[in-house]
Amino acid sequence: MSAFAYVLAVFLLAAAVATALFRDVLSAIIVFGAYSLGMAILYTFLLAPDVAMTEAAIGAGVTTILLLLTIARTTRPSTDRLVERIDVPAVVVVGAFVVLLSATVLPEMYPVGDPSAPVWSNPDVTQHYIENAYDETGVHNAVTAVLAAYRGFDTFGEAVVVFAAGISTLLVLKREVFA
Repeated sequence: MSAFAYVLAVFLLAAAVATALFRDVLSAIIVFGAYSLGMAILYTFLLAPDVAMTEAAIGAGVTTILLLLTIARTTRPSTDRLVERIDVPAVVVVGAFVVLLSATVLPEMYPVGDPSAPVWSNPDVTQHYIENAYDETGVHNAVTAVLAAYRGFDTFGEAVVVFAAGISTLLVLKREVFA
């Protein structure tokens, strides 16, 4: 892994811990937005631009805006009453996460582009999509063909869920304003 990947991993871990430990809601939302943007950069680094665009748009963009609108339309507790302290359960959860990550995920991760990675070890499926994507779908990009044609109903379902969540959030915000 490159130095950039290590710096990004440290940033993501710090942002995740900060999001969990901040008592001020506005601070937590801002750090969460930065975390989500960092995840989008990580997905781009891992050669998953479609997931990166979704994370940037939904995670860093829409979610952050909706959370900021929500606290703008509701009352925000004074930070004078909040006591900043380290929660023992939060430390235990972060510690368990680090132990599990270092014991299970990190030893099994393949370098980006490694031909022995499990995705490439099943050439029948991979080759089917590469060889037949254009003929079966008319789409030149194999990733787009898989997302739009082979997984079209799944992608449509995800879009419906995001749309329904957005409409529900707007209805709740509208109710808060007029209540």
